[in-house]
Amino acid sequence: MALKATIHKADLQIADMDRHVYADHALTIARHPSETDERMMVRVLAYALYAQDGIAFTKGLFDVDEPEVWVKSLTGEIALWIDLGQPDEARIRRACSRAEQVIVLCYSSGCEVWWKQIASKLTRFSNLTVLQLPVEASQTLATLAERSMRLQCMVQDGEIWINTDTQNVAVKLTALQLPA
Repeated sequence: MALKATIHKADLQIADMDRHVYADHALTIARHPSETDERMMVRVLAYALYAQDGIAFTKGLFDVDEPEVWVKSLTGEIALWIDLGQPDEARIRRACSRAEQVIVLCYSSGCEVWWKQIASKLTRFSNLTVLQLPVEASQTLATLAERSMRLQCMVQDGEIWINTDTQNVAVKLTALQLPA
């Protein structure tokens, strides 16, 4: 018998002063049985950082042909494709050909090794952004995971904070590749 996803609920308040995005989102997050709290919370972070009309979690681990988070236009075209972790070069190439903008958010201790292996093969993609989340930050985000969460995400001058009623997590992303 296949294991089912665990459902998490999050009330997410976003105050992104850099992009002038201020919104409240009631998220339902289906956590795949093989997904860790760390990965799930990195998905929530990605959602918060790129929140806009049309943003949605996808089937993710349930469907290998979809990213973790995407934004689709009204015509069904993929405007933004967000992948997590260390996707292989072929997946990133495919994403860059399918989406207007592609973001890879790498968050584990193997990011440097992974990036050194594929960086030179991806420089030609002008629609690709690769960001690294420090291991300490992703692990601390994992401690915020609960079945029912109240989260606030504040972004100002490139600095990111994720807050709950009891905990604050500062997040500092490092750009490994930015669009040309």
